[in-house]
Amino acid sequence: MSIHEKLERLEELARAAEEGGGAARLQAQHDRGKLSARERLDLLLDEGSFVELDRFVTHRSTDFGLEEKKILGDGVVTGYGTIHGRLVYAFSQDFTVFGGSLSEAHAEKIVKLQDMALKNGAPIIGLNDSGGARIQEGVVSLGGYADIFLRNTMASGVIPQISVILGPCAGGAVYSPAITDFVYMVRGTSYMFVTGPNVVKTVTHEDIDMEGLGGADVHASKSGVAHFACDSEPECLASVRDLMGFLPQNNQELAPPTTSSDPHDRRDEKLLEVVPDNPNHPYDMRDVIRRVVDDGEFYEVHERFAGNILVGFARLGGHAVGVVANQPAVLAGVLDIDSSVKGSRFVRLCDAFNIPLVVFEDVPGFLPGVAQEHGGIIRHGAKLLYAFAEATVPKVTVITRKAYGGAYDVMNSKNIRGD
Repeated sequence: MSIHEKLERLEELARAAEEGGGAARLQAQHDRGKLSARERLDLLLDEGSFVELDRFVTHRSTDFGLEEKKILGDGVVTGYGTIHGRLVYAFSQDFTVFGGSLSEAHAEKIVKLQDMALKNGAPIIGLNDSGGARIQEGVVSLGGYADIFLRNTMASGVIPQISVILGPCAGGAVYSPAITDFVYMVRGTSYMFVTGPNVVKTVTHEDIDMEGLGGADVHASKSGVAHFACDSEPECLASVRDLMGFLPQNNQELAPPTTSSDPHDRRDEKLLEVVPDNPNHPYDMRDVIRRVVDDGEFYEVHERFAGNILVGFARLGGHAVGVVANQPAVLAGVLDIDSSVKGSRFVRLCDAFNIPLVVFEDVPGFLPGVAQEHGGIIRHGAKLLYAFAEATVPKVTVITRKAYGGAYDVMNSKNIRGD
């Protein structure tokens, strides 16, 4: 075979790999309101920056007739590219190939990408759209999940890890996103659960559909598994790009600074009107945050979960900061189990990635009640205390109105190294 014939053969294989599961399955994917694996990467990454790895990998299984069904790429597109000109690694599962199910070879591609991201100190983003383990491969497929979980754990706090759920994510597959730093979901097409509706009905006789059991709104507001719930895939992927502007490449670097036309010494007299004189009157702490930070831009995280505490990213003087704030408009800004868990997770993330913390405090204390005590408010409240006390990044606290009881200590008081 001549060199020209070899190159033509290579181009043929490349075209075959791009087709995934074929035109019919791709159309079915579009009919469900979902994009293809490659279309998602095109929206996520800077134009023309994606470099694919392991495009021609296929599975090695010979059981159940699988040797007759080999598709290039084996259900996942992996590679690297840039977001805002900065290196990121990304994988995108292809539901048109074996339902995006995870085989040994599929897992090896993701594991290789995780190792590269960790070695080179760059963020990794996973676009998940999978039916779970490829059951025809048995325990080998399950072992592939364990390999991924291990690397998620090893990379935690070292490089940013982002999971975007763009289809079903069930069984053991849910634990990889749960270990990562941020989870995005899309309403109507994203689902996460350990056991599906049919198993739930069989075991507990509870009748519930996929959306009610593990849809985007459920996980964004009730369980707290999802940090963001979006209305469409393009909106979701654009939001991921926005998030990347606040994060460093790894735990040895700082988030990239930006230029802002908002003067660092600006004053805003309207802040005097936002906070009521009466300590019992509610107000929206977001109004305070937006009047303080650069250009009024606050990228809120976990917006719909534990609304009595606000967490998110903003900029001050062009530099990224993490904001933690009590929210007097919800439960008077009291600390409870969910808000303590939400706050502590965010504080530890900012500490891991060298992001300074700004705390806006207006807290009446911890929420009293039998449910809270039996649910472990002591144990969970201690997580927030531990996170603030442990953090070594710059920490500034602004008490906007009041700080009572043990909650004063917990919310980054000067005695736990508040700067």
